Amino acid sequence: MAERHRVRCVQTRDTPEPEARIAKIGGTNAVGVNWRLTQDEAIAAIEGGRWDFFVTPRHGRAIEVVVGTTASGQKYLKTSADERDPELLLALPECG
Repeated sequence: MAERHRVRCVQTRDTPEPEARIAKIGGTNAVGVNWRLTQDEAIAAIEGGRWDFFVTPRHGRAIEVVVGTTASGQKYLKTSADERDPELLLALPECG
């Protein structure tokens, strides 16, 4: 079974394509250690069944982070509530 981790922050890059803006995701694990993963590392972890990620926006309901694919076949992170752009992830604060 995959370990679940809450995404609390993102590190973005300056690009006009929303699906390419997320460079890293981050959070704090169950023992209080901060973690950061590149988008590619997080995609590999999700697809490999190693880790699951979620966000909890203001209303407090957990929303899964999933792998999206652009029309050109590029994989990126978004949430199950997002249509195309990773709006909920991009609304998180920048990782410090």
